[in-house]
Amino acid sequence: MAVRTLGVVMNGVTGRMGYRQHLLRSVLAIREQGGVLLPDGSRVQLDPLLVGRNEDKLAEMAKLHGLTKWTTDLDAALGDDAYPLYFDAQLTAVREKSIIKAIDAGRHIYTEKPVAESVEGALDLARRAAAAGVKNGVVHDKLYLPGLLKLKRLVDSGFFGRILSVRGEFGYWVFEGDWQPAQRPSWNYRAEDGGGITVDMFCHWNYVLENLFGAVQAVTARTATHIPARWDEKGAEYQATADDAAYAIFELTGGVIAQLNSSWCVRVHRDELVEFQVDGTHGSAVAGLHGCRIQPREVTPRPVWNPDLRETQSFRDQWQEVPDNGEFDNGFKAQWEQFVRHVVADTPHPYDFLAGVRGIRLAEAGLKSSDEGKRIVLGDVAV
Repeated sequence: MAVRTLGVVMNGVTGRMGYRQHLLRSVLAIREQGGVLLPDGSRVQLDPLLVGRNEDKLAEMAKLHGLTKWTTDLDAALGDDAYPLYFDAQLTAVREKSIIKAIDAGRHIYTEKPVAESVEGALDLARRAAAAGVKNGVVHDKLYLPGLLKLKRLVDSGFFGRILSVRGEFGYWVFEGDWQPAQRPSWNYRAEDGGGITVDMFCHWNYVLENLFGAVQAVTARTATHIPARWDEKGAEYQATADDAAYAIFELTGGVIAQLNSSWCVRVHRDELVEFQVDGTHGSAVAGLHGCRIQPREVTPRPVWNPDLRETQSFRDQWQEVPDNGEFDNGFKAQWEQFVRHVVADTPHPYDFLAGVRGIRLAEAGLKSSDEGKRIVLGDVAV
């Protein structure tokens, strides 16, 4: 069968995430494999048009990867009918206006999260997209990670019995920038630029929780700015105005309680940078980015609390590794392929703007809970 071509305007690919995960490991990898395989056995190849503010960076990136199409003129890119799909990986503060332009141009939208800076802004995008009849999707990359795919397999199989609780730990130490360069951009620590770990991570936690365990019904959170001063990319000291840690309890449908700690001020004593422990009546599991270990009810040991004696048993050795049982592709690339099939062949893709709205709503609720010192109940979200 002939290979069709789908033009994609890629805005914000000069940034770390836009370049590494979306251009290099997703779109260019898809091009290298010959395109996206469709249900009818045919393929659609991606034709990227790079958009950004820095002409020199765009030219250098295009030359490095053998690409010929790039521009600093977003309006011109959106006006080209050869590119019906728009992707956005810009800073959150400028994303909403660009997506509105893309909707007005009749383009299908695929975007990083958060889709906007507020629930109202995200709902407006959802309404505009619905009225324009354009397909829309929001990156939900963590659902495609090997560890969480294994965890989903366990949930679907009934391994846990009745799920009781979820406990998650995410984070690592991000250097302040004075004596070692920071591993994250400085805007992450400025609220005025859309920074903050609550805004960043609660969008992820919302879709992980609702797709694996149940929708979030209420949240109680405490945020903090543990490191008040940091140094930017030019070595200049600045005051952090955004939270760098968030500690939260989420109440899910079905009575499941989830406790998730998110911090850029924690030194790692885990096997992976994020780990989720799920406890159920029939078994438990600990999943990370790649690995997943289980302990069924039948082999659960019988610990006895005795602080007077040193513990002699190795609790970690009492867990069994879940096998891969298949090959796992890059999570960002896997969702790119799913969304492209949605655009071209109308296959399902449930992670739309409304899913993005729910993520922003949870982030706003977490910040409100911390500011007001109270539990926040969430309602329904609809266009």
